[in-house]
Amino acid sequence: MLTLYSMPSSGNSYKVRLLFAKLGIPFRHVAAEYGSGVTTSAEFRALNPHGRVPLVRFEDGRVLSESNAILLYFAEGTRFLPEDRFDQAKVHQWMFWEQNSHEATIAVRAAILSYEHRAGERRPEILDPLLDAGHRNLATMDVQLAKTPFLAGNSLSAADLCLYAYTHSAETRGGFDLSRFPAVSAWLARVEADAPHVPLSWLGDNPA
Repeated sequence: MLTLYSMPSSGNSYKVRLLFAKLGIPFRHVAAEYGSGVTTSAEFRALNPHGRVPLVRFEDGRVLSESNAILLYFAEGTRFLPEDRFDQAKVHQWMFWEQNSHEATIAVRAAILSYEHRAGERRPEILDPLLDAGHRNLATMDVQLAKTPFLAGNSLSAADLCLYAYTHSAETRGGFDLSRFPAVSAWLARVEADAPHVPLSWLGDNPA
């Protein structure tokens, strides 16, 4: 059985657990929440010198890190990654955008507001620009989702799971106003309606 090191409260970790749930992939879960010491341990740094999760350790000892790389690896050959090269590139396009633009605003603002070790950043000159930029990113998604039911077209893909992870809690954790983006709100409901769906709190059936 493979081992997944993930942070229970992190959207980047959640997107991997969500895909594993949908594909029925069994895994042993090692929780690596802030302050747990897991990612700073010598054992973990031997697996990933960068010291970040999520990280998958395969049964043969190989390791794979970076949330979207993990998504693309396990989505290959499933309904979550199209076979057509152009359609596949559209999935990649949204996943690259998520890391470059979406996460840098929506996830960062949520982290500042959620984690006490970032309380010192709760200042208007930091939070207000993140709010404005995050709303612009949600507007970008809204334009696309007014045209197609899912981000890369007519079918649910890895791009949707990738962007769902931080968008679904953008309002509750980051203070973003999702009511301004009806197409995004409808898309969130479509993603959640695709069974099986698990919440952020789901850590699999095999805790370490």
